[in-house]
Amino acid sequence: MAEAADPVTSGYDSFYAAWGRSPTLRRIWREQVTGKDYPEEFAHISFLRLAPLRELATGLNIEAGQLLVDLACGAGGPGLWVAKQSGARLVGRDLSPVAVERATERVTGLGMEGRAEFGVGSFEQTGLSPGSADAVMTVDALQYAPDKTKAVAEVARILRPGGRFAFVAFELDAERIAGLPVWEDPVGNYRPLLAQAGFDILRYEQLASWRDQVTAGFGAVVAEREALEDELGHAAAAALTLEASITLELQPYRGHVLAVAARP
Repeated sequence: MAEAADPVTSGYDSFYAAWGRSPTLRRIWREQVTGKDYPEEFAHISFLRLAPLRELATGLNIEAGQLLVDLACGAGGPGLWVAKQSGARLVGRDLSPVAVERATERVTGLGMEGRAEFGVGSFEQTGLSPGSADAVMTVDALQYAPDKTKAVAEVARILRPGGRFAFVAFELDAERIAGLPVWEDPVGNYRPLLAQAGFDILRYEQLASWRDQVTAGFGAVVAEREALEDELGHAAAAALTLEASITLELQPYRGHVLAVAARP
Protein backbone atom coordinates (compact mmCIF):
# COMPACT_ATOMS: atom_id res chain seq x y z
CA MET A 1 0.00 0.00 0.00
CA ALA A 2 2.68 2.48 0.92
CA GLU A 3 6.38 3.12 0.65
CA ALA A 4 7.91 2.77 4.09
CA ALA A 5 10.44 0.98 6.27
CA ASP A 6 10.52 -2.84 6.26
CA PRO A 7 8.44 -3.26 9.47
CA VAL A 8 5.63 -1.23 7.91
CA THR A 9 5.81 -3.21 4.68
CA SER A 10 5.68 -6.42 6.70
CA GLY A 11 2.63 -5.09 8.49
CA TYR A 12 0.88 -4.50 5.20
CA ASP A 13 1.88 -7.98 4.00
CA SER A 14 0.19 -9.40 7.09
CA PHE A 15 -2.84 -7.21 6.60
CA TYR A 16 -3.36 -8.03 2.92
CA ALA A 17 -2.87 -11.74 3.60
CA ALA A 18 -6.06 -11.51 5.68
CA TRP A 19 -7.72 -8.76 3.64
CA GLY A 20 -11.38 -9.42 2.89
CA ARG A 21 -11.88 -11.78 5.84
CA SER A 22 -13.21 -9.22 8.30
CA PRO A 23 -16.86 -8.16 8.13
CA THR A 24 -16.15 -5.84 11.07
CA LEU A 25 -13.49 -3.91 9.15
CA ARG A 26 -15.67 -3.80 6.05
CA ARG A 27 -18.52 -2.33 8.10
CA ILE A 28 -16.27 0.21 9.84
CA TRP A 29 -14.77 1.43 6.59
CA ARG A 30 -18.11 1.61 4.79
CA GLU A 31 -19.91 3.41 7.61
CA GLN A 32 -17.14 5.68 8.89
CA VAL A 33 -14.70 6.24 6.03
CA THR A 34 -15.66 5.61 2.41
CA GLY A 35 -19.45 6.00 2.72
CA LYS A 36 -22.19 3.63 1.65
CA ASP A 37 -22.17 4.81 -1.98
CA TYR A 38 -18.63 3.58 -2.58
CA PRO A 39 -18.75 0.41 -4.78
CA GLU A 40 -17.75 -2.67 -2.81
CA GLU A 41 -15.99 -4.35 -5.74
CA PHE A 42 -13.39 -1.55 -5.65
CA ALA A 43 -13.02 -1.48 -1.86
CA HIS A 44 -9.78 -0.13 -0.36
CA ILE A 45 -8.33 0.87 3.01
CA SER A 46 -7.61 4.52 2.21
CA PHE A 47 -9.57 7.60 3.25
CA LEU A 48 -10.99 8.26 -0.22
CA ARG A 49 -14.70 8.65 -0.88
CA LEU A 50 -16.41 8.20 -4.23
CA ALA A 51 -16.91 11.90 -5.00
CA PRO A 52 -13.20 12.84 -4.74
CA LEU A 53 -12.30 9.65 -6.62
CA ARG A 54 -14.43 10.92 -9.47
CA GLU A 55 -12.64 14.28 -9.26
CA LEU A 56 -9.27 12.54 -9.30
CA ALA A 57 -10.31 10.57 -12.39
CA THR A 58 -11.40 13.75 -14.14
CA GLY A 59 -8.07 15.37 -13.27
CA LEU A 60 -6.13 12.49 -14.79
CA ASN A 61 -7.72 13.23 -18.17
CA ILE A 62 -7.13 9.61 -19.21
CA GLU A 63 -8.73 8.07 -22.30
CA ALA A 64 -9.54 4.55 -23.47
CA GLY A 65 -6.43 2.61 -24.44
CA GLN A 66 -4.01 4.96 -22.69
CA LEU A 67 -1.73 3.80 -19.87
CA LEU A 68 -2.54 4.70 -16.26
CA VAL A 69 0.01 3.92 -13.54
CA ASP A 70 -1.14 3.54 -9.92
CA LEU A 71 1.75 3.85 -7.47
CA ALA A 72 1.51 2.27 -4.00
CA CYS A 73 -1.65 0.67 -5.36
CA GLY A 74 -2.42 -1.65 -2.42
CA ALA A 75 -5.19 -4.07 -3.42
CA GLY A 76 -5.86 -1.94 -6.49
CA GLY A 77 -9.38 -0.65 -5.82
CA PRO A 78 -9.21 3.04 -6.82
CA GLY A 79 -6.90 2.43 -9.78
CA LEU A 80 -9.10 -0.35 -11.10
CA TRP A 81 -12.15 1.92 -10.74
CA VAL A 82 -10.52 4.68 -12.79
CA ALA A 83 -9.34 2.23 -15.44
CA LYS A 84 -12.76 0.56 -15.63
CA GLN A 85 -14.56 3.89 -15.97
CA SER A 86 -12.16 5.35 -18.54
CA GLY A 87 -11.24 2.27 -20.57
CA ALA A 88 -7.56 2.88 -19.82
CA ARG A 89 -4.95 0.19 -19.36
CA LEU A 90 -3.62 -0.05 -15.79
CA VAL A 91 -0.24 -0.85 -14.31
CA GLY A 92 -0.03 -0.94 -10.51
CA ARG A 93 3.06 -0.96 -8.32
CA ASP A 94 3.30 -1.66 -4.59
CA LEU A 95 6.04 -2.59 -2.11
CA SER A 96 3.93 -5.40 -0.66
CA PRO A 97 3.94 -8.56 -2.79
CA VAL A 98 0.86 -9.74 -0.91
CA ALA A 99 -1.03 -6.56 -1.87
CA VAL A 100 0.03 -7.19 -5.47
CA GLU A 101 -1.48 -10.69 -5.26
CA ARG A 102 -4.76 -9.31 -3.90
CA ALA A 103 -4.93 -6.69 -6.65
CA THR A 104 -4.20 -9.28 -9.35
CA GLU A 105 -6.96 -11.53 -8.02
CA ARG A 106 -9.54 -8.79 -8.64
CA VAL A 107 -8.79 -8.36 -12.35
CA THR A 108 -10.77 -11.32 -13.67
CA GLY A 109 -13.85 -10.63 -11.57
CA LEU A 110 -13.95 -7.10 -12.94
CA GLY A 111 -13.67 -8.27 -16.54
CA MET A 112 -10.33 -6.49 -17.00
CA GLU A 113 -8.11 -9.32 -18.21
CA GLY A 114 -5.39 -7.99 -20.49
CA ARG A 115 -5.99 -4.41 -19.33
CA ALA A 116 -4.58 -4.44 -15.79
CA GLU A 117 -1.39 -5.84 -14.33
CA PHE A 118 0.31 -5.39 -10.98
CA GLY A 119 3.86 -5.85 -9.78
CA VAL A 120 6.24 -5.09 -6.94
CA GLY A 121 7.82 -1.65 -7.10
CA SER A 122 8.24 1.60 -5.22
CA PHE A 123 7.76 5.31 -5.75
CA GLU A 124 11.44 5.66 -6.56
CA GLN A 125 11.81 2.45 -8.58
CA THR A 126 8.80 1.72 -10.75
CA GLY A 127 10.66 -0.29 -13.37
CA LEU A 128 8.81 1.60 -16.11
CA SER A 129 10.29 3.24 -19.19
CA PRO A 130 10.68 7.02 -19.51
CA GLY A 131 7.59 8.69 -20.95
CA SER A 132 5.63 5.43 -20.97
CA ALA A 133 2.66 6.57 -18.85
CA ASP A 134 -0.19 8.81 -19.99
CA ALA A 135 -1.24 9.43 -16.38
CA VAL A 136 -0.06 8.54 -12.88
CA MET A 137 -2.12 8.35 -9.69
CA THR A 138 -1.58 7.47 -6.06
CA VAL A 139 -3.99 7.46 -3.12
CA ASP A 140 -3.08 8.10 0.53
CA ALA A 141 0.45 6.77 0.14
CA LEU A 142 2.76 9.61 -0.89
CA GLN A 143 3.04 10.72 2.75
CA TYR A 144 4.91 7.47 3.44
CA ALA A 145 7.52 7.85 0.68
CA PRO A 146 10.97 8.05 2.35
CA ASP A 147 12.24 10.60 -0.21
CA LYS A 148 9.39 12.57 -1.73
CA THR A 149 11.66 14.58 -4.03
CA LYS A 150 12.84 11.36 -5.66
CA ALA A 151 9.27 10.01 -5.72
CA VAL A 152 7.91 13.00 -7.62
CA ALA A 153 10.95 12.99 -9.92
CA GLU A 154 10.20 9.35 -10.83
CA VAL A 155 6.62 10.28 -11.65
CA ALA A 156 7.90 13.03 -13.94
CA ARG A 157 10.32 10.57 -15.57
CA ILE A 158 7.70 7.96 -16.48
CA LEU A 159 5.06 10.49 -17.64
CA ARG A 160 4.89 11.54 -21.28
CA PRO A 161 4.87 15.28 -22.06
CA GLY A 162 1.35 16.53 -21.38
CA GLY A 163 0.61 13.63 -19.04
CA ARG A 164 -1.18 14.17 -15.74
CA PHE A 165 -0.27 13.29 -12.17
CA ALA A 166 -3.22 13.23 -9.76
CA PHE A 167 -3.01 12.17 -6.14
CA VAL A 168 -4.67 12.26 -2.76
CA ALA A 169 -2.28 12.47 0.19
CA PHE A 170 -2.01 13.64 3.76
CA GLU A 171 0.11 16.69 4.55
CA LEU A 172 2.32 16.02 7.58
CA ASP A 173 2.98 18.11 10.67
CA ALA A 174 6.76 17.68 11.05
CA GLU A 175 6.85 18.76 14.69
CA ARG A 176 4.33 16.13 15.76
CA ILE A 177 6.17 13.21 14.16
CA ALA A 178 9.79 14.16 14.84
CA GLY A 179 11.92 11.05 15.33
CA LEU A 180 9.34 8.55 14.08
CA PRO A 181 10.54 6.22 11.27
CA VAL A 182 7.05 5.66 9.83
CA TRP A 183 6.70 9.13 8.32
CA GLU A 184 10.11 9.91 6.86
CA ASP A 185 10.73 13.15 5.00
CA PRO A 186 7.61 14.94 6.34
CA VAL A 187 6.04 17.32 3.84
CA GLY A 188 3.36 19.81 4.83
CA ASN A 189 2.78 21.17 1.32
CA TYR A 190 3.41 19.22 -1.89
CA ARG A 191 3.27 22.23 -4.21
CA PRO A 192 6.99 23.13 -3.97
CA LEU A 193 7.95 19.52 -4.74
CA LEU A 194 5.71 19.47 -7.80
CA ALA A 195 7.10 22.77 -9.05
CA GLN A 196 10.68 21.64 -8.45
CA ALA A 197 10.06 18.55 -10.61
CA GLY A 198 8.78 20.78 -13.42
CA PHE A 199 5.05 20.15 -13.05
CA ASP A 200 2.38 22.72 -13.76
CA ILE A 201 -0.01 22.61 -10.80
CA LEU A 202 -3.60 22.56 -12.03
CA ARG A 203 -5.39 21.88 -8.74
CA TYR A 204 -4.51 21.69 -5.06
CA GLU A 205 -7.43 21.53 -2.65
CA GLN A 206 -8.18 20.28 0.84
CA LEU A 207 -10.75 17.49 1.02
CA ALA A 208 -13.77 18.23 3.17
CA SER A 209 -14.31 16.54 6.55
CA TRP A 210 -11.08 14.56 6.34
CA ARG A 211 -10.30 14.91 10.03
CA ASP A 212 -13.71 13.56 10.98
CA GLN A 213 -13.16 10.56 8.70
CA VAL A 214 -9.79 9.74 10.24
CA THR A 215 -11.07 10.13 13.80
CA ALA A 216 -14.20 8.08 13.20
CA GLY A 217 -12.53 5.33 11.20
CA PHE A 218 -9.48 4.82 13.37
CA GLY A 219 -11.50 5.35 16.54
CA ALA A 220 -13.77 2.48 15.54
CA VAL A 221 -10.73 0.29 14.72
CA VAL A 222 -9.33 0.80 18.21
CA ALA A 223 -12.73 0.28 19.85
CA GLU A 224 -13.33 -2.99 17.98
CA ARG A 225 -9.82 -4.37 18.26
CA GLU A 226 -10.90 -7.73 19.69
CA ALA A 227 -13.35 -8.45 16.86
CA LEU A 228 -10.75 -7.43 14.30
CA GLU A 229 -8.17 -9.74 15.86
CA ASP A 230 -10.62 -12.65 15.77
CA GLU A 231 -11.35 -12.05 12.08
CA LEU A 232 -7.98 -10.87 10.75
CA GLY A 233 -5.58 -12.67 13.03
CA HIS A 234 -3.14 -11.12 15.49
CA ALA A 235 -0.48 -9.82 13.07
CA ALA A 236 -2.87 -8.07 10.70
CA ALA A 237 -5.02 -6.60 13.46
CA ALA A 238 -1.94 -5.44 15.35
CA ALA A 239 -0.59 -3.60 12.30
CA LEU A 240 -3.91 -1.88 11.71
CA THR A 241 -4.59 -0.93 15.32
CA LEU A 242 -1.04 0.34 15.79
CA GLU A 243 -1.42 2.74 12.86
CA ALA A 244 -4.83 3.80 14.18
CA SER A 245 -3.57 4.38 17.73
CA ILE A 246 -0.49 6.35 16.65
CA THR A 247 -2.54 8.53 14.34
CA LEU A 248 -5.19 9.27 16.95
CA GLU A 249 -2.59 10.04 19.62
CA LEU A 250 -0.13 12.15 17.63
CA GLN A 251 -2.49 13.84 15.16
CA PRO A 252 0.31 13.82 12.53
CA TYR A 253 -1.74 15.26 9.66
CA ARG A 254 -2.28 18.94 8.95
CA GLY A 255 -4.29 18.44 5.76
CA HIS A 256 -5.66 15.95 3.22
CA VAL A 257 -5.30 17.17 -0.32
CA LEU A 258 -6.39 16.35 -3.83
CA ALA A 259 -3.77 17.54 -6.30
CA VAL A 260 -3.59 17.50 -10.09
CA ALA A 261 -0.45 18.45 -12.00
CA ALA A 262 0.64 18.26 -15.63
CA ARG A 263 4.05 17.53 -17.13
CA PRO A 264 4.81 20.19 -19.77
